[in-house]
Amino acid sequence: MSVESRVLALFISVDNEKKRVPKETLELDEMGVLEDKFYAKNINRLILLTSTTAYALAKSSGVELEYGSLGENILIDQDINHLSVGDRLKIGDAVLEITQSCTLCNGLSVLDPKLPKVLKSDRGLFAKAIVSGTIKKDDITII
Repeated sequence: MSVESRVLALFISVDNEKKRVPKETLELDEMGVLEDKFYAKNINRLILLTSTTAYALAKSSGVELEYGSLGENILIDQDINHLSVGDRLKIGDAVLEITQSCTLCNGLSVLDPKLPKVLKSDRGLFAKAIVSGTIKKDDITII
């Protein structure tokens, strides 16, 4: 059974910027997100998907974060943590395949020392594009 969700926000990382830069569209290919500073860097960590669940968990622990703070490229309005390595989802005209869970990093501690523990397995998932395409804010995601 497939579940539909919606893309709430899109971001890229840019050199010399501390925060993720919001975008209305993302262009994806087999090497990641075009224009992103991590493009073609690590095949298993090309695209970071996060859901509002991660932000809700942080908020329930007293940590208010703005979207993009968790380093995501794509923010989705449904929980994605049930997905496993190899699962595929269609967003816009791109098809993504989950490559690994997002491991916690020291960057979360900078935001708040509680975050690594709060988001230990719920920060998000990395994916790669197996069908290149464009993703737009408000696109429907088929999970």
